[in-house]
Amino acid sequence: MHIAIIAAVFPIIFIGELPDKTMFASLVLSTRGKPFAVWVGAAAAFVVHVVIATTIGVALFHLLPHRALDGIVAAMFLIGAVLAIREARKAQQEEKLIDKEVASGRRVVTTAFLVIFLAEWGDLTQILTANLAAHYHAPFSVGLGAVLALWAVAALAVLGGQSLLRVVNIRTVRMVTAVVLVALAGGATWEAVR
Repeated sequence: MHIAIIAAVFPIIFIGELPDKTMFASLVLSTRGKPFAVWVGAAAAFVVHVVIATTIGVALFHLLPHRALDGIVAAMFLIGAVLAIREARKAQQEEKLIDKEVASGRRVVTTAFLVIFLAEWGDLTQILTANLAAHYHAPFSVGLGAVLALWAVAALAVLGGQSLLRVVNIRTVRMVTAVVLVALAGGATWEAVR
């Protein structure tokens, strides 16, 4: 376990996930059920997603030459930046989707798991986690940093999401995420060409 990698991954995933549909889903679900049950369902879905992402990242590391992998990681960071900008524009659509999913009336933990699992499939933070696992060659440390960040975002949402959304401009956070991802793409490109 590498504490430095965990510390590097946590803020990247946290900032990437903060304004995401997961926060909205957890917020809406917690108004209809017990917040802890919502968090447990979301936390379980995040663990599954992180395991999938780190596995893909490790597989890429073992299958591709180092320079090619760095190039792919750089490209994926740039794609992540584009996704962050795109998601900054569609926050209202996400809220409508979540309201529809919550209206199903299933048990809270199961509903939270399913909503988060489906909403996060192929999401920015899942792609970032795979990239970081490939980049750092430390899937456990990357996975732990990612899971802790995702759990923290879900906890913020169920405990104080409404207050946080009044203070944090979601569009700004997503644009900051895009800038960070462009910087990471630059670093990975530098590694690929040197």
